[in-house]
Amino acid sequence: MSYSQTSTDTQTQAVNLRVRRDIRALIDRAAKAQGKTRSDFMIDAARRAAEESLLDQTLVRLDQETYEHFLEVLDSPPSGEGFERLMAAAKPWNG
Repeated sequence: MSYSQTSTDTQTQAVNLRVRRDIRALIDRAAKAQGKTRSDFMIDAARRAAEESLLDQTLVRLDQETYEHFLEVLDSPPSGEGFERLMAAAKPWNG
């Protein structure tokens, strides 16, 4: 769930940015294409980037035995009936 969906804080604060004229024009064109104000467009884009950045830093904790099993699986070459079926399936890029 995104921050905007869970937040009950409705107070806003100013954020001042200095941006080159060509970048501002690009942002304005994109905002207009989406029917948004420049501020709304920039806030949405910044929020999405912040969420993605934090999601990319997800920490997974494992006990030593599970971690060693994970490494063993990663180091093992793929095999088995399912893998053989996958490798024999028609490839869409082959036409």
